[in-house]
Amino acid sequence: MNNSDTEPDNRIMGTSERRKQIIQLLRSHGSVQVNELSQLFRVSTVTIRNDLAFLEKQGIAMRAYGGALICKGVSPTSEPSLEDKSTRNTTIKRNIAAVAAELITPGLRVILDSGTTTYEIAKQLQNHQNTIVMTNGMNVGNALLEAPGIELLMTGGQLRRQSLSFYGDQAEQSLQNYHFDMLFLGVDAIDLEFGISTHNEDEARLNRRMCEVVGQIVVVTDSSKFNSSSLHKIIDTPRIDIIITDDGIPEASLEGLRRIGTKVILVKG
Repeated sequence: MNNSDTEPDNRIMGTSERRKQIIQLLRSHGSVQVNELSQLFRVSTVTIRNDLAFLEKQGIAMRAYGGALICKGVSPTSEPSLEDKSTRNTTIKRNIAAVAAELITPGLRVILDSGTTTYEIAKQLQNHQNTIVMTNGMNVGNALLEAPGIELLMTGGQLRRQSLSFYGDQAEQSLQNYHFDMLFLGVDAIDLEFGISTHNEDEARLNRRMCEVVGQIVVVTDSSKFNSSSLHKIIDTPRIDIIITDDGIPEASLEGLRRIGTKVILVKG
């Protein structure tokens, strides 16, 4: 591994950033060595082994003698912008949103996570009545401003401009005195063995808190997200009650989900 092109700035680097850079090196070179990473990031070999153990648990790396290898199907570490996401699989997202909106009957209390698919769900709720919606997504909240039958709650918190989502202690604490019927959760990656995951640590932590205060967890995602994993795990796959996705889902994933008791609703791809 040639470090000259990937020399990091360690002055203010935390654990999360170091692990992101390790994944970038794995993607570039296919493998990494503990001793080289220790020198590169100026941390102990024990710290690097802990990093690699974490990445192995997330399904991103497979430890080998003296280092680790990249696992197949790992998503890029660079997070696409919201504008980028909004232009991908738009028709599929709208089809998923239409089905999701049908699950939201009058009287329900739901959480819509931030994201482009949940934004499409919000647009489908304009004529819904007697429904409480909490969201951490600024774009989702804006889409519900003209929905008179929706009682809108915002988590508040610190705004993450790249995803137009709120996060942090305030956002997490805003959930603690509530109980909701359903959570509609968009994800960056999903793998049967390693669960659902996302690029951002703060959003993953908030998503986990959302999962704790709902009766049902509904994952809304297009089929391209299957058989991949991002850095930050949200929950294990068996905890998902319903997945709404398109008919391009890999057959092995579909069979595996049904085997563990997750209801899968397919829309046209």
